[in-house]
Amino acid sequence: MKTQHDPIESFGGFGLGLRRPHYDEFLAGRDEGGGTGGSVPVDFVEVISENYMIDGGRQLRILEQVRANYPVIIHGVSMSIGSAGGLDGDYLAKLKQLEQRIDPLWVSDHLCWTRTSAHNSHDLLPMPLTQEGLQAVCDNIDHAQNTLGRAMLFENPSSYLTFPEDELSEWEFLTAMTQRTGCYLLLDVNNIYVSAANHGFSAEEYLAGLPLDRVRQIHLAGHDPATPERDIIIDTHDRDVSEGVWDLYAQALAVLPQPVATMIERDDHIPPLSELLRELDRARGIAGENAGAAPQKVPA
Repeated sequence: MKTQHDPIESFGGFGLGLRRPHYDEFLAGRDEGGGTGGSVPVDFVEVISENYMIDGGRQLRILEQVRANYPVIIHGVSMSIGSAGGLDGDYLAKLKQLEQRIDPLWVSDHLCWTRTSAHNSHDLLPMPLTQEGLQAVCDNIDHAQNTLGRAMLFENPSSYLTFPEDELSEWEFLTAMTQRTGCYLLLDVNNIYVSAANHGFSAEEYLAGLPLDRVRQIHLAGHDPATPERDIIIDTHDRDVSEGVWDLYAQALAVLPQPVATMIERDDHIPPLSELLRELDRARGIAGENAGAAPQKVPA
């Protein structure tokens, strides 16, 4: 049953995913007394939840040290919100423990399924966009949000196939999902670009059909373009953001009714931090040109 949770306030900050090669730079010059004393010019960092859903150790200590200086978003890849058999109770308990330990800005995951009762694919598998699938997702979101005691964000996936049983467009599915559960959206602009190219729908129609007032964060990432031998785009997060994705980002900012947090994702072939910061500066510039608003102060 849907339960009301405190709203997630919007802000227009700019951040990066916290990745192992950059730990030392995020820890350098930190304010041992707490507060936002980090030396890297970002407004927040995002981490993969599952990497820190542990009882202790160096990895978790580093996150706690980073959290003393930067707001943190925890972003999951294995909740499997689309699982027909419901959510894994042990997974939710570990996620809640991490959430209580880190006190993140918010908690997010993906609109997908990743596991059955006996197998975890470790991949973000596509949902059948049906009324039955929608009900299962909403039931699971209600369970997750009630367990955590807070509203969550869910990310639109990149996809490479559709189901003949589909009854809704993805934007219709996302709209109904937010209305029924009170959740918010993490808008992955690269994923819209990839899926639109792969399935032949309009990225602009996708944006126009979303409940834009529920968007709180944007992801930007690179992808592997189509080739003569392969006519689909692959979402890889292993290279710079493409020009087409930058253009779509500008279009999204122009229609969003509130400031949103923007993050650059890089999960492979991770470059020096300075290169990612240059990309983030480009995002700041586009936001200034298209949204016409200065970034809001990020909550501590």
